[in-house]
Amino acid sequence: MTRHIRHAAFFCALLLAALLVNAARIQVFEAPSYDDNIANRRTTISRYGQPRGDILVGGEPVTGSQDTGEHLRYERTYTNGPMYAPVTGFASQVYGTTFLEHSEDGVLSGTNPLLSPFPLWKGTVRDRNPGGDVVTTLHPGAQEAAYEGLAGRKGAVAAVEPATGRILALVSAPSYDPSVLSGNGSAVPRSWKSLNRDPDRPMLNRAVRKTYPPGSTFKVVTAAAALDAGVVEDLDKRTDSPDPYRLPGTRTRLTNASKGCADVSLRNAFEWSCNTVFAKLGVKVGVERMAATAQAFGFNEPDLRIPFSVSESTFDSKVDRAQLALSSIGQYNTRATPLQMAMVAAAVANGGKVRSPYLVERTTRASGATVSTAGSSPAREAMRPSTAVLLKELMVDVVREGTGSNAWIPGATVGGKTGTAQHGLGNSGTPYAWFVSWAQGDRDLEPKVAVAVVVEDADADRGEISGGGDAAPIARAVMEAVLKSPSGHGR
Repeated sequence: MTRHIRHAAFFCALLLAALLVNAARIQVFEAPSYDDNIANRRTTISRYGQPRGDILVGGEPVTGSQDTGEHLRYERTYTNGPMYAPVTGFASQVYGTTFLEHSEDGVLSGTNPLLSPFPLWKGTVRDRNPGGDVVTTLHPGAQEAAYEGLAGRKGAVAAVEPATGRILALVSAPSYDPSVLSGNGSAVPRSWKSLNRDPDRPMLNRAVRKTYPPGSTFKVVTAAAALDAGVVEDLDKRTDSPDPYRLPGTRTRLTNASKGCADVSLRNAFEWSCNTVFAKLGVKVGVERMAATAQAFGFNEPDLRIPFSVSESTFDSKVDRAQLALSSIGQYNTRATPLQMAMVAAAVANGGKVRSPYLVERTTRASGATVSTAGSSPAREAMRPSTAVLLKELMVDVVREGTGSNAWIPGATVGGKTGTAQHGLGNSGTPYAWFVSWAQGDRDLEPKVAVAVVVEDADADRGEISGGGDAAPIARAVMEAVLKSPSGHGR
């Protein structure tokens, strides 16, 4: 009998060991496959079982969490949702997350182990911390000015602080309210279908995810390349620039919207946006130097993140001389996001140096303790400092005496460049109206803001430069909002 008891005890111990091994196998080695199984709702229920952290602008949250009392308990809410949608994106129980809601999901959802005072322990027991907050670099006044300026229009605005790369405004129009996608009711799929079927594409972030031909605003880059290469040494010396200008190797003649562009100086050509002068300058500089200068400004950079990804702005380095002429005036294959063109203006304002743009100032725990900070990245030189001085002078002339007079601000120095970019089959589409600019208050030690505005549905009267009429007033409102803020950050 004793022998049978021993055998039974040994068999029970063996079974217990097998159970422990199996439990360890499931919990340690196969846990990820169970977590990722679509039939497992525990992770989803846990994810929405507590309030999500907030995204802050100017110290105030522009997001929130609503208790529904359902299994997926908390739904995302948005304050001024359409105005901040290009920044926040959406956090949907059905369709996932986008933009900051996606790139900072670990902090906002509470899964980032750095939110815990004991991150290794929390990571081991797979616990969820209270959601942390994401503090943005946005200037609320600038964001509002940009949003109101684009009201009823289609286009985008990007504004940055030249010395640091902090993004002060990021607006895309038309926009949408992310809250319509937050829950899991029957209205959510209907809203999703409606937004995706809308021909105006309200969920497209035009400020960072759409590239446009930059038109004459690209002449800032061409002028920088010409000055750096020594192709132009005197802003006021007449150039050898016929009007019209025949593109090299072709019979195509390039003309100007403005009269009197033949052989004018670089100063006058920049002020009145003479295509013929800049097309010939680009050819004389050469494709290698033009491409290198464009790249120094940020073109052809495929991996830019702010922290979500930004579409690549491009300058084609494999072009013939005729194509190079068109590329040098922002046409042919040249494409840029509004954020990229804001970086171009910022480089001029910042003495020729470019700072990579960023949107998140810091992340914090629910208690307010800082988890991480961003800070400015190392600067790269887009042009020589002496060239930046001359370009600042040229851009100021555009606002004082040229096509950008609608951007003038009393009590400030403002530099700008207008642009009207052709597009569509045979350039049949309504031209895009561009304006890039920077501003420095009379009491400021350095420029405080650089802005790029593009309006897709501009009223392009060919007797005028539409960028000065349609886009410049929006840029002025954004710059005024930043300049009138004592701290420059709207906090």
